[in-house]
Amino acid sequence: MNFQLTPAEARVLGSLIEKEVTTPEYYPLSLNALLNACNQKSNRDPVMNLDEEQVRRALHALGQHGLARSAATDGRVAKFEHRVNEVFNFHRHELALICALLLRGPQTPGELRTRSERLYAFDDLDSVHSALNLLIKRDPPLAKILPRQPGTKESRYAHLLSGHVEESTAAPVQIDPVLALGQGPSVSSDSARLAQLEEEVAALRREVADLKQQLALFQKQFQ
Repeated sequence: MNFQLTPAEARVLGSLIEKEVTTPEYYPLSLNALLNACNQKSNRDPVMNLDEEQVRRALHALGQHGLARSAATDGRVAKFEHRVNEVFNFHRHELALICALLLRGPQTPGELRTRSERLYAFDDLDSVHSALNLLIKRDPPLAKILPRQPGTKESRYAHLLSGHVEESTAAPVQIDPVLALGQGPSVSSDSARLAQLEEEVAALRREVADLKQQLALFQKQFQ
């Protein structure tokens, strides 16, 4: 690859990919819809506050890379679409993971499976690992595994569309308080299961918030 996406470009590209799958009836996206998608508070890490000019510049840069373009539509409002498949010829499961990584940064396979569910339903963690390996084995690689940090149980994966990923960009280390107190493996196993359930509940809450936001945007079009 002869490009490295900036954070704004990565957010715009990830948002275009996401909305094509989750809200195809509104895709391609107008500049205003794309701006809202980039700045939404659910399923985004970090939450950003881009303005129209930043999104325009990101679209221009993505167009130069062949990753996005203005779509041909019958309406008077300009709309935009991604061209990732033309550039990389992704399978659906690869595209889902790239999208999740673009929107939320480095994540574990378990997090990726939960957070990409609306884009592609992975059967199990093995299928997530298989898709990640396809991205890693591409030439050049499009993903990498980050070193496991002390106190974590799983390694995180990152996309490489923005260039080399420093280890420090991974999420902060969260040490299991049970382990810190030396409570033993049986209790830590229960704690791990509880943490997984909490993550799944949080993901569902984010999806509901996202749907509420999309409904509000839809209703505004008729007001």
